[in-house]
Amino acid sequence: MEGDRVAGRPALSSLPVLLLLPLLLSRAAALHPDELFPHGESWGDQLLQEGDDESSAVVKLANPLHFYEARFSNLYVGTNGIISTQDFPRETQYVDYDFPTDFPAIAPFLADIDTSHGRGRVLYREDTSPAVLGLAARYVRAGFPRSARFTPTHAFLATWEQVGAYEEVKRGALPSGELNTFQAVLASDGSDSYALFLYPANGLQFLGTRPKESYNVQLQLPARVGFCRGEADDLKSEGPYFSLTSTEQSVKNLYQLSNLGIPGVWAFHIGSTSLLDNVRPAAVGGDLSAAHSSVPLGRSFSHATALESDYNEDNLDYYDVNEEEAEYLPGEPEEALNGHSSIDVSFQSKVDTKPLEESATLDPHTKEGTSLGEVEGPDLKGQVEPWDERGTRSPAPPEVDRDTLAPSWETPPPYPENRSIQPYPDGGPVPSEMDVPPAHPEEEIVLRNYPASGHTTPLSQGTYEVGLEDNIGSNTEVFTYNAANKETCEHNHRQCSRHAFCTDYATGFCCHCQSKFYGNGKHCLPEGAPHRVNGKVSGHLRVGHTPVHFTDVDLHAYVVGNDGRAYTAISHIPQPAAQALLPLTPIGGLFGWLFALEKPGSENGFSLAGAAFTHDMEVTFYPGEERVHITQTAEGLDPENYLSIKTDIQGQVPYIPANFTAHMSPYKELYHYSDSTVTSTSSRDYSLTFDAINQTWSYRIHQNITYQVCRHAPRRPAFPNTQQLSVDRVFALYNDEERVLRFAVTNQIGPVEEDSDPTPVNPCYDGSHMCDTTARCHPGTGVDYTCECASGYQGDGRNCVDENECATGFHRCGPNSVCINLPGTYRCECRSGYEFADDRHTCILITPPPNPCEDGSHTCAPAGQARCVHHGGSTFSCACLPGYAGDGHQCADIDECSENRCHPAATCYNTPGSFSCRCQPGYYGDGFQCIPDSTSSLTPCEQQQRHAQAQYAHPGARFHIPQCDEQGNFLPLQCHGSTGFCWCIDPDGHEVPGTQTPPGSTPPHCGPPPEPTQRPPTICERWRENLLEHYGGTPRDDQYVPQCDDLGHFTPLQCHGKSDFCWCVDKDGREVQGTRSQPGTTPACIPTVAPPMVRPTPRPDVTPPSVGTFLLYTQGQQIGYLPLNGTRLQKDAAKTLLSLHGSIIVGIDYDCRERMVYWTDVAGRTISRASLELGAEPETIVNSGLISPEGLAIDHIRRTMYWTDSVMDKIESALLDGSGRRVLFHTDLVNPRAIAVDPIRGNLYWTDWNREAPKIETSSLDGENRRILINTDIGLPNGLTFDPFSKLLCWADAGTKKLECTLPDGTGRRVIHNNLKYPFSIISYADHFYHTDWRRDGVVSVNKHSGQFTDEYLPEQRSHLYGITAVYPYCPTGKKYKVNTVM
Repeated sequence: MEGDRVAGRPALSSLPVLLLLPLLLSRAAALHPDELFPHGESWGDQLLQEGDDESSAVVKLANPLHFYEARFSNLYVGTNGIISTQDFPRETQYVDYDFPTDFPAIAPFLADIDTSHGRGRVLYREDTSPAVLGLAARYVRAGFPRSARFTPTHAFLATWEQVGAYEEVKRGALPSGELNTFQAVLASDGSDSYALFLYPANGLQFLGTRPKESYNVQLQLPARVGFCRGEADDLKSEGPYFSLTSTEQSVKNLYQLSNLGIPGVWAFHIGSTSLLDNVRPAAVGGDLSAAHSSVPLGRSFSHATALESDYNEDNLDYYDVNEEEAEYLPGEPEEALNGHSSIDVSFQSKVDTKPLEESATLDPHTKEGTSLGEVEGPDLKGQVEPWDERGTRSPAPPEVDRDTLAPSWETPPPYPENRSIQPYPDGGPVPSEMDVPPAHPEEEIVLRNYPASGHTTPLSQGTYEVGLEDNIGSNTEVFTYNAANKETCEHNHRQCSRHAFCTDYATGFCCHCQSKFYGNGKHCLPEGAPHRVNGKVSGHLRVGHTPVHFTDVDLHAYVVGNDGRAYTAISHIPQPAAQALLPLTPIGGLFGWLFALEKPGSENGFSLAGAAFTHDMEVTFYPGEERVHITQTAEGLDPENYLSIKTDIQGQVPYIPANFTAHMSPYKELYHYSDSTVTSTSSRDYSLTFDAINQTWSYRIHQNITYQVCRHAPRRPAFPNTQQLSVDRVFALYNDEERVLRFAVTNQIGPVEEDSDPTPVNPCYDGSHMCDTTARCHPGTGVDYTCECASGYQGDGRNCVDENECATGFHRCGPNSVCINLPGTYRCECRSGYEFADDRHTCILITPPPNPCEDGSHTCAPAGQARCVHHGGSTFSCACLPGYAGDGHQCADIDECSENRCHPAATCYNTPGSFSCRCQPGYYGDGFQCIPDSTSSLTPCEQQQRHAQAQYAHPGARFHIPQCDEQGNFLPLQCHGSTGFCWCIDPDGHEVPGTQTPPGSTPPHCGPPPEPTQRPPTICERWRENLLEHYGGTPRDDQYVPQCDDLGHFTPLQCHGKSDFCWCVDKDGREVQGTRSQPGTTPACIPTVAPPMVRPTPRPDVTPPSVGTFLLYTQGQQIGYLPLNGTRLQKDAAKTLLSLHGSIIVGIDYDCRERMVYWTDVAGRTISRASLELGAEPETIVNSGLISPEGLAIDHIRRTMYWTDSVMDKIESALLDGSGRRVLFHTDLVNPRAIAVDPIRGNLYWTDWNREAPKIETSSLDGENRRILINTDIGLPNGLTFDPFSKLLCWADAGTKKLECTLPDGTGRRVIHNNLKYPFSIISYADHFYHTDWRRDGVVSVNKHSGQFTDEYLPEQRSHLYGITAVYPYCPTGKKYKVNTVM
């Protein structure tokens, strides 16, 4: 019966051309919540515990599931819209990061979801019921026609029902009412696995969530949807992944679009026993009835592109399709791309030359053949119970019959043979030259692909025309413009170029270039001026039989507009590919057409398309019939009016041996115009020569150019449907030494010329005039002409020079702005503290918001006790100053004396907000260190110890300091603190012969064998035991229990139960002021107790590095060495420079004059240094008055060092030998960390990562002129560096995840990279930044100009890296500014 219906369908040529496009289908009715798979506790679902970051217990599958190439038997479901084959890490390690994740992930809606307090629920189960398996099978068969016999044996369902986004709790504020519902179904037959994502109508009310670590920055991250295989086995490379969303609009369109034809339903092939390089999405082509069909939306069948478009159902008139007349073109997905970047999920339509009912297909995974007539589709109108009041399904028996749940749909018709259509990846065939589609009546508006600057043009801005050629019939029932949504110049004039004017029409507005400029109104360039093009070229080619790949190589073009010359250069294409591309002059020929010299009555490409279009070419070489496809996408003009373009080359080209040159004669070709499409088909001959060899070959080229036009303006006077491009000179050359491929063409565009006697041509039209390259040529009578300098240039036309509008005053920059001259134009920039008004020329003062902290309207404690922190508007918070405790509104003095901060031989005196220490009688010192002033009562061990300590204070001293017990007697085991040698001594302190051991070996056993004893419990362990006993053995989720490590020490990070309120503590368990965080935000806590050595202690002397530039980084107890080759990391040559047992090295810097490295040690509470000479040993230069020294900076000119102490809340300085110590700042600091110095200009910079009010400050080197430089839009500024070459201050923020730079005065702030992981320290060298990262536990390099990650180094020992610095073979030169430094 179905075969009769198929045979009775009309011919393809009578159908509306829109139905031929294998695009995303939508239907008038979106997925209803009742059409989700049945779920609820009555269906056997398990309920995930309420919370913000919960994970299910392991679900052990009865039948394993294939995911990518692997086989898994366990699944986990997480609160945050994700399923994995392994348990999840903490949500801060993956929720706020882009794909890929470090672990296997199936993500229908990855975001920061919180189901606390009854805000929704998460249900999950494994299911083998016929109802569920039958519905899943029909979905899969509809999306994957070649899997028509797929019969799942088991399924796994996870449903997120009415769940909410995480929100910070604010007093008196109600939680948001935006709740989401979505579902993921995994179905498998034991060989192949498929995933279904379902999003019901109105089921996605929030589209993303705000990162916890930067919640107050007003940044929302769109939800991530897709799949990740996870990291490879070596943990240093990312596995394949598939990403479906990148913007909020793409998330919104999840329930409006589909790859099955059912809005809100998406299907993916995610695993197989056969080779599956990556996830494969479904393609429209299953059994879709007319009731579930609508007009295709968007451009090529690309999920990523389609989801970016703004589809608003309110302003679309849907296409009415007659079921008896509709035919569908089956499509199948293009090979999903491999690699470690976001995948553009693009598809091709592949047309069989036979009717489909006669040709069976073979699925490579199921190994089963089928014809399309066998495919069944799902019917979602089955007998499923309605939802109850909570939106869940009422109890229903699981034994629902498959047929009652999903009756079969009708079979789609086959696609008849049609050899004239040649499919392209954008879904549209290229028209042939002789069959041009007729112009559409003015009232008809039809679909087309219009690329805009970086995104697909929303349908709400007008509908589009189809870029097809064959069989365009008279049926024009398509989308029409909705006048109710008319847009006017009043609100949209900024869409026009600044060299254009805006005009309102009956249905909308259009932009038109001003006099002496040309373009499409949105992009305008000066007539007669030269133009430049910048871009990137990527390719996957087979040269002969050799595969060649290249990515993002540079393309630059220079165009002389007034004579049609276009020069193109492409650098660093691999030699075989560059040599083989020599004949493909159309790559550079595009710019010839775009900026061709215009003859009377003709227009070049830029006059029509502007700077946003797509150029598709298919080239077939003869006689070998190799075929290559080239796509060039224009992406607008940059601020310098340079055209930006991307080129992608795919396919096969003939091999051309080295040393052969390519030659092509001048040619002419016809371009056919139909509204916003330009097509051309032609053949070209070329010759390859080398010495006496001369071979002639040919190729045929099909070109299709699509662009956006404004349809609101009246149709232009008769514009020729066909224009002729005349290419007078063609040149192609590859230079192997420079590795540059060059093309040059000279072009004219004009009417089609008949063969006749030549007539004189005006020099303006053939480019033979003598005007300057920056001048316009005006034709006169006969061959006469005049020259006029282009806008922005001055002269007589034959010689033109740039006009400096900024110097002459011929500019529109208003007061409080700066005019910057550019070739042929200028740019206005506002001064600091000002912003542009609507005219983009006038700068107006940025009105500061009311600040209660300044006007005195706050309610904080007195200024001597608390600090008022302004948060914008009328909001503020209060924080007690160091030395006080309270809520900021009421602050009480802290008795520091109760914390035993002074030396045991000192007396502590508490004062308001502070304290002081004074050595007791009989001792001398600063109170933190007290030394007896008499030796009369000291034992021999104590006397020798005091004498050695006094000698050790001298630089270079290497005396052994004896170790004494509590009674003053010699300890039996003595070890040299510098050399690492150990030995036994007798009670008189004399060495026992034969007991000395070398560094790194096991120390000798001295005295009688020790009795086996159990380590006594530490303070942390005793406190933990007492609290657990008080709690009755098991604490509640809201009760605090101290966290201790294996040695009984307090872990640096402490959290309150399961509330995610966390803070840092010191070694005694005391909270570090200013580190308490909000839920989900983990503070960057540094340990204060060094971990024990697992291996023998190495000798702590320097292993000298090689000559050249290298990086030094700190990692726990060692300083690492990482050399650079230019700016590339020489990872194979990395090694340990210095090992220091018992240390935690944080800050590090280098003195380039004496080749000394300096570092801070938070475990030893010292600052030390060592020479980079062979065998040099460490020297401690500051060993008192420190608690947590972190950041360190060296002024090599003034021979001074500066450091921060995050517990003492101080910034101090001293000479490089430790003398002349001085406190620069000890107020208004909470968590000072990074510090940088500009010795040339005499400036000091530092960061304070106070969670309440993070900031970056500056002062002179003597502590004068202190001021805040940056205190907005920062979260956790860990790293700071001053680049002496670019004169920029740059920082890495672990809260906002950004790398930013600013001028030394705080102006010119810009983002270099906005997706860091967890940076700690950063240094600048040449054109790169290098930073340590706590998430990767390595060193990461970032290019300063592009902002791209370029490399990373992961040490074999995986632990946190702290400080990093660069060591130059020279000192940066410069004359220092005078600073009145008082030591």
